[in-house]
Amino acid sequence: MTSPKQPDLLHRYIFEQRHVRGELVQLSDSFNAMLENHNYPDVVKQVLGELLAVTSLLTATLKFEGDISVQIQGDGALSYAVVNGNHQQKMRAAAKFDETIKTGTIPELVGSGFMVITIAPDGGERYQGVAALDKETLSECIEQYFATSEQLRTRVWLATDTTEHSEKTAGLLLQVLPVEEKAEDDFVHLEALTNTITDDELLNLPAQQVLTRLYHEDNPQLFEPQDVTYECGCSREKTGDAILKLTYDDAKALVEERGDIEIICQFCLKQYLFDAVDVEGLFKQSSSNTDAIN
Repeated sequence: MTSPKQPDLLHRYIFEQRHVRGELVQLSDSFNAMLENHNYPDVVKQVLGELLAVTSLLTATLKFEGDISVQIQGDGALSYAVVNGNHQQKMRAAAKFDETIKTGTIPELVGSGFMVITIAPDGGERYQGVAALDKETLSECIEQYFATSEQLRTRVWLATDTTEHSEKTAGLLLQVLPVEEKAEDDFVHLEALTNTITDDELLNLPAQQVLTRLYHEDNPQLFEPQDVTYECGCSREKTGDAILKLTYDDAKALVEERGDIEIICQFCLKQYLFDAVDVEGLFKQSSSNTDAIN
């Protein structure tokens, strides 16, 4: 299917006569930016693309202001993959994997592992949910998470195109609205319609066309879309804070041994170097701030 490139947007929608809510996200620029400088094989791109779409959908579903992290980890060839984001839909991603990795189901890739969803609301209490990774696909794992933790019937459809330099990912979510007697029947009806979507349509059709194609008799009502962007957010200041987690003696010993402390951001691969003068300054500044607070 050939169609104009879609902007990176998250769409929320409801139905006029159905007690179900939905979300649709289509991403290209932000996904490509996350992959830049990383030599990820296609199977890792696939998982990161799906994880990116899932994180965007989750952020909108949970209705909070703050940060979110969706992380999968295990003892398999794909030992770690994470997408960090926030309610403004600013996202970043990283993965660790064995060079021998091959295409497979989520359990085959991750091995014995789990998914951790961490939500840190601005000014609120941090929440962490853990979900099993014992389903074949990431979408099924997310559906299981909602069934067990939120107790809301939810379906997720994901699609990713790993064509080099023009990667795309997309996700669609349906969720039953709570405390509505008719909601279950509505959900079954809309779920059956949504099951007819193809990966090509989900990735390439404009959002309005996707919804018209699926639900033309159910009158979906779209809200104003939200931009999704890539933003790493790393900085020299934040990297310096990581060094301050060491003791002064340990940091000084590292500099003496290596000449400087090198920290590379796992998300964007930017390199930060701290020599002896930098380290001395970090700990002096930290001590001054502590004294001022006390």
